[in-house]
Amino acid sequence: MISQRGLKRAAENGSTLVVLKMDTPGGLDTAMRDIIKGILASPIPVATYVFPSGARAASAGTYILYASHIAAMAPGTNLGAATPVNIGIGGPQSEPAPVAARKEGDSNSKEKEPDKDKPSPSAAQSTMSQKQIHDASAYIRSLAQMRGRNVEWAEKAVREAVSLSADEALKLHVIDRVAADVEDLLKQVQGTSVSVGSKTVTLDVAGATLADFDPDWRARLLSVIASPSLALVLMMLGIYGLMFEFSSPGYWLPGVVGAICLLLALFAFQMLPYSYTGLGLIFLGIAFLVAEVFVPTSGALAIGGVLAFIIGAVILIDTDIPGYGVPLPLIITIAGVSALFVLLVVRMAVQSRRRPVVSGPEKLLGDAGEILADFSGEGWAIVHGETWRVRSATPLAQGERVRVTRVDGLTLDVEPQSSKPLGSPS
Repeated sequence: MISQRGLKRAAENGSTLVVLKMDTPGGLDTAMRDIIKGILASPIPVATYVFPSGARAASAGTYILYASHIAAMAPGTNLGAATPVNIGIGGPQSEPAPVAARKEGDSNSKEKEPDKDKPSPSAAQSTMSQKQIHDASAYIRSLAQMRGRNVEWAEKAVREAVSLSADEALKLHVIDRVAADVEDLLKQVQGTSVSVGSKTVTLDVAGATLADFDPDWRARLLSVIASPSLALVLMMLGIYGLMFEFSSPGYWLPGVVGAICLLLALFAFQMLPYSYTGLGLIFLGIAFLVAEVFVPTSGALAIGGVLAFIIGAVILIDTDIPGYGVPLPLIITIAGVSALFVLLVVRMAVQSRRRPVVSGPEKLLGDAGEILADFSGEGWAIVHGETWRVRSATPLAQGERVRVTRVDGLTLDVEPQSSKPLGSPS
């Protein structure tokens, strides 16, 4: 992680304070906990700063703020919505449906009493959701108690997904500072005492030299790939490339590019809360578009394929966290391009199969040849400049022209075409 490498570098350089700039809609629980472990184990105080204006510390970002020695935000920023969500599970988690009660002795009632020993799928799902929320609530509560911040609001952020602006967070003692920029933040924390491990450190950052440690090209590339919109585009490019390669083998480049794009898309979806249902609808839409070329449905399958693709792309990212959705104009554009591309590629494949044979044994059918020597039954002839063993039901003479009627391995069945040799004038 960039924060862990930055903390290690700051410790090696003898830095006084680490300022972690943050703007995130959330992330994986494992990655968040790794960052928090690095902050808690850091021998140098860490100030997490939600910056610039318009940035947010949603979901996992809220936990990181609570774990930091100093929590700061720029004006016009927000934090919260820290309820954990499942990754890869389509659809919202619902509470178990109520069961109608049956009065004792009511013989007309058809409702069956629920099996108390066997929980329903919805109840099991609700139990799992409650376990995740309780665990997350206890985790952020422990961080709030460690840093002396608002415990009650931290639990509400997890259980009710509430959010706060920077000024509201400062009033409720969720954060420590609201600063316009890093220089302003350093002025405000000058002389502040914070607990680092088992000791108390008084910050002395007056006149400190700022040393930026920006993400390297690898971290920036991975963050770009993990964008939901780009992940969808990469997935479609991967499918297009492989489809083109399979329909027209031998080009290689589309297949190679398609495989790379598809693997990058899988990496991106691994980092995103995607829906299996949305992914299935996208593949179903592509299948409908391909089937439209082979099945005459007057466009019904094509329309259904486009609709399935659009619906699948809309519900592909299964979370309400802002910034994780795929823009609708991009979805419609990709759907239109997908329809045109799939229809074009499959049409080219169908046309290539309908073209006449230009090589192989089938090309010999109907071709003319010249007998090399008199024979009855089997003999030799020249066909397409090559010497072939031939057989005929009628005796044939040298120089007689024949026509190929059947290919049997390395033997050709022929019949007389004319008595004139191939090389004679007409």
